[in-house]
Amino acid sequence: MRADAARNIEKVLSTGARLLAQDPTTTIAAIAAAAEVDRRTVYRRFESREALLAAVYEARLDAVEAAIREARLTEAPVAVALHRYAEGIIRVNRDWPVELQRMRADLTIRDRRAEFSAQVAAFVQRATDEGLFRDDLPEGWVDSLLRNIVHLASLEFPGIEPAQAADFAVESLLRGAGRE
Repeated sequence: MRADAARNIEKVLSTGARLLAQDPTTTIAAIAAAAEVDRRTVYRRFESREALLAAVYEARLDAVEAAIREARLTEAPVAVALHRYAEGIIRVNRDWPVELQRMRADLTIRDRRAEFSAQVAAFVQRATDEGLFRDDLPEGWVDSLLRNIVHLASLEFPGIEPAQAADFAVESLLRGAGRE
């Protein structure tokens, strides 16, 4: 694919992610207009809104995969990996916003999402084994808390840069919001 064509597709995907997250009924024509490309360009690559949405999900999963890889969840010291993970996923959530319930219902990406979830769960277990997290909490508690805090930091506080949002997310996860 030519460089300009690749840039156009990337722009269509990122614009599509943003617009479809805001309004799941957004048309391909509206996405093309917002991405400043001809509607025919979009239709040549994506036969339907559903095909475009599937490509958005794949692009988001590619970004999640890169964030997990860059966090080095199995190699880096757990505190470093935790912060890298939080910052990376905050960036992904901001760059690739999607309606998560709808994405989770897409069976074509279920296995890939499950693989990422397993990697994060294994990291949380490693962090627990190394003493970063309490070991007396119900199974899955910290994993779920991590995902929700990162999600909150991603979308509820868009004015905070990802690195600082990751600082707040990790601090809140490790120490809570109380004074003690």
